[in-house]
Amino acid sequence: MFRRKLAALEYHNSGVFDCKDEVGFRNLIVWLEDQKIRHYKIEERGTLRNVQNNEWPKHYEKYLADVNCPFKAEERQENLDWLLGLAVRLEYADNVDKYKNCTADNVKNDATKGTDPLINLDVNNPDFKAGVMALANLLQIQRHDDYLIMLKAIRILVQERLSPEAIANANRAKEGFTVSLEKHLLGFDTGDATLNEAARVLRLLHIEELRDLQTRINEAIVAVQSIIADPKTDHRLGKVGR
Repeated sequence: MFRRKLAALEYHNSGVFDCKDEVGFRNLIVWLEDQKIRHYKIEERGTLRNVQNNEWPKHYEKYLADVNCPFKAEERQENLDWLLGLAVRLEYADNVDKYKNCTADNVKNDATKGTDPLINLDVNNPDFKAGVMALANLLQIQRHDDYLIMLKAIRILVQERLSPEAIANANRAKEGFTVSLEKHLLGFDTGDATLNEAARVLRLLHIEELRDLQTRINEAIVAVQSIIADPKTDHRLGKVGR
């Protein structure tokens, strides 16, 4: 019933999704809000993302009301189909130029081309979950309820840090350059010229460490933003979110 819309939205589990599976259903709702609908601001999605919470049905009922869904929470198939339709409309509105020239022949041709290999994975397979968790622990990646998101984070890290080019750059010694210590003010005087010079060296090393830390922070921010969708900004409304 939902396969075509899920496939159109490029949902990773579209082929085996079961509306009666409570865990799968909740994860899909979170995915729709995070990736497609984005009605809430990011900081407002916490209760909906906590799919293990016993109060989740109440939060879901409130979410349906907030997006003006005409169906009740108990009407699961109806409200899910409505949310999928909403997501499809928003996806089209965000990418009009991409979809306006689409034809049936184009869709068939695209279907024959290679797709993201992650789409066809069975994310409910215990072996898959165990493998992803082992990799995440090995690479020190933050745990997430959605194992596919963790796998995407692993892929990003491997591509950026463990590719042959990245390893070669890491192993390549940094080219040194001459620094005139006299041009760098220490800000205090130890009373000993040798100690003053050593203090200048330590200060420059500390600044270099801070720069490296900032670079790592920026890389982490980019990695997170590539996984978690940012809310859309409507400048006409003067607010963040749809």
